[in-house]
Amino acid sequence: MGEFEEFAEALFGQLSVEINEEKEITELAIKAKESLEDKVQFKELEDISKEIFPILKDKVEEYLGVKVPDDLQLKFPELEDLKKLKGNKVFADKEAKKYVTELFNAVAKEDSKRIAELMKQDTTKYLVYSTYAIQYISKITTTYGDYLDSVIYLNKFILSKYPQIILHKQGEPYESRFENVNSGYRGAVKMTVLEELIHSAQGNLQQVNKDAAMQVNKINEELASIILSLDTDIVNKLSEYCQLQAVPDNFPFAKKANLFFFLNPDHFLIEQIGPDVMTFTHVEIDPKIGELIPQLLDIYKRWLVPIQQHHAAFTAMEGMASFAIENILKDDKDFQNYLTTFMGTDFSSYQIRKSMGKDFTKIVYEKLGKDTFKKMIEIPPNTRELKEPQLYLKKMSL
Repeated sequence: MGEFEEFAEALFGQLSVEINEEKEITELAIKAKESLEDKVQFKELEDISKEIFPILKDKVEEYLGVKVPDDLQLKFPELEDLKKLKGNKVFADKEAKKYVTELFNAVAKEDSKRIAELMKQDTTKYLVYSTYAIQYISKITTTYGDYLDSVIYLNKFILSKYPQIILHKQGEPYESRFENVNSGYRGAVKMTVLEELIHSAQGNLQQVNKDAAMQVNKINEELASIILSLDTDIVNKLSEYCQLQAVPDNFPFAKKANLFFFLNPDHFLIEQIGPDVMTFTHVEIDPKIGELIPQLLDIYKRWLVPIQQHHAAFTAMEGMASFAIENILKDDKDFQNYLTTFMGTDFSSYQIRKSMGKDFTKIVYEKLGKDTFKKMIEIPPNTRELKEPQLYLKKMSL
């Protein structure tokens, strides 16, 4: 087996926990279906979603004071299609987009031979975009929905299986336990459709997030290209200096890949400086590393602006959605049953969960009321304002 083939196998090694979990969910769902058959029947995901969609659309528009697009569609991908879809959530330019699509298709099909071919085809892009494949696909079983390009995608693999599995695990008598679990199932679908409806209304915020992520990816491609072009002597010196895990000399790609993953600003700067880097306007690096890769400091400086825009927009999008869901569904019995039966928690615990974006939205809402959402979409906060909402409120009053 060649080095690229081994690297492809290693990618699936990193996803093995998730892949095994998917198989376990599939097996449990088959057992649950057999056990529940002729006793209780859950409504199809498609039917529930289409029934609640217009009601929730009106609620979102009323609460946010923002129009939801009229051309929205609902789609219900199964597991493999859902993994392929995740590739569309990676924001890259046209040239990289085709590569990302092929990479995610290969990962979705668990085709390590094709992944090795893609690695050889464009090693730079593989280094940058394989990290997304691991990051996104490892969250498939905890992601109920996605929004992209006027389509709300609901995770049919999870949402259609979990209710049966939960009821089956609770045991007999199924008939008397069914009502609570079924209500929780409806609550899960309500929450998911509601969240993605809110994302669909965040037009400018979504665009700012997308544009910034594309810039970050281009800069990361530039860094990957520089590291792949380094000669063996410099790679060895840097690996030793950075105390990276030793790699045999007959694995030159693995050596450079290790160095890229270590020096990638998402890892290196956040690891060295911490999350405060998101509010910095200046960075410095170890002179020894800078001497061996002279372009590195400039790359880090250029990375700061788009990563901060991306971080701020994404945090604002998620925070607004969390705040709105909490307020729209606070009296909804189905949602409360979802928290109890699916999450093992209650509304009070759910309410006090902290997140920078939700806390920011709450503080701004207390001052601006309904105008909060329109303002956040039109004039996204920056990373410093997320930490200090009073700065954003001051800007809004000018």
